[in-house]
Amino acid sequence: MRYYVVLLMTISLVFSCKPNAEKAGQVSEEAEKSMDSAKPKLEQTLHYPEETHLANVKQLTFGGDNAEAYWSFDNKQLVFQARNEDWGTECDQIYVMDAGKSLVDDEIPQLVSTGKGRTTCSYFMPGNKSIVYASTHEGGEDCPPEPQRRSDGKYVWPIYESFDIYTADLEGNILEKLTDEPGYDAEATLSPQGDKIVFTSLRTGDLELFTMNIDGSDVRQVTSGLGYDGGAFFSPDGTKLIFRASRPQTDEEIKEYKDLLAEGLVQPTAMELYVSNVDGSELKKITDLGNANWAPFFHPSGEKILFASNHASERGFPFNLYMINVDGTGLEQITFDKTFDSFPMFSYDGKQLVFASNRNNGGTRETNLFLADWVE
Repeated sequence: MRYYVVLLMTISLVFSCKPNAEKAGQVSEEAEKSMDSAKPKLEQTLHYPEETHLANVKQLTFGGDNAEAYWSFDNKQLVFQARNEDWGTECDQIYVMDAGKSLVDDEIPQLVSTGKGRTTCSYFMPGNKSIVYASTHEGGEDCPPEPQRRSDGKYVWPIYESFDIYTADLEGNILEKLTDEPGYDAEATLSPQGDKIVFTSLRTGDLELFTMNIDGSDVRQVTSGLGYDGGAFFSPDGTKLIFRASRPQTDEEIKEYKDLLAEGLVQPTAMELYVSNVDGSELKKITDLGNANWAPFFHPSGEKILFASNHASERGFPFNLYMINVDGTGLEQITFDKTFDSFPMFSYDGKQLVFASNRNNGGTRETNLFLADWVE
């Protein structure tokens, strides 16, 4: 997964659903020095006094890179992405754990991906006995290579063409391959009704959103604007989508985007949030904050969006969680960590929130999962 604490900007991010736990990434040398110098000042805490929407915050994982935890439909389990050498994973893989129980000692959760290649963006399927996720394992058993640090210092994400979307049971057996188009297919999430999947694909030559039935049929294109569209989630009633997108405007920005994409790369340092109907109609940009705004998720009411942003950061971090109305008004800060908070998801009953954070990690770069009661 790489280090989530540094995401976008000079840092990194993860393709939320990230293309490889992305979503987070490496940092530039300047950012590394800046973070290292800040380590002794980091406050170790589970919960900050300003976080009035969160109560009974509980740490679920301890060590490694853990992120993108999403609930089962019965709110009893979490499926998440992790890289932890103590678990024998050198590359991001998918695991399942009980939602209310912290991992203890040397406990290793159930591996539900193949353990080969790189994975990203997992989600429970209806019935809670299977999952959907993206993997590169058919393109090679080893971790695909990560991009080298660029001479211009800009951070980029790899768009591995070997990513395809699969379903698997909770023992890790592949049940079905849902995509088989050339190029990147990943970042799949399910509608709360359990009938549709939204995902990001490069099949048109640009990174666009598509929907399909849960068996892979009836594939329909949702977006068509030039730029990276990804990390999409359905509204509680299944009628709308929230996602992050880059929209290069100038000739220079367009050229840079296309040149990088031709190399299988994107630069995730400028993203805003968009809402549309599931068919792509009534598309509306709801943030114009600057920097990186991503990992959006609908509030249970369907009228607000929770998301991660570093728009208030001068050095690329910290990332914190914010909430905004679907019409783009009423921005409110939710978390107040000094490093990195992201990947929020409400339980289906709306009572709890799971998110990933670099809080309480002893000044390391470890990213862990946290559970909190939601307070309106």
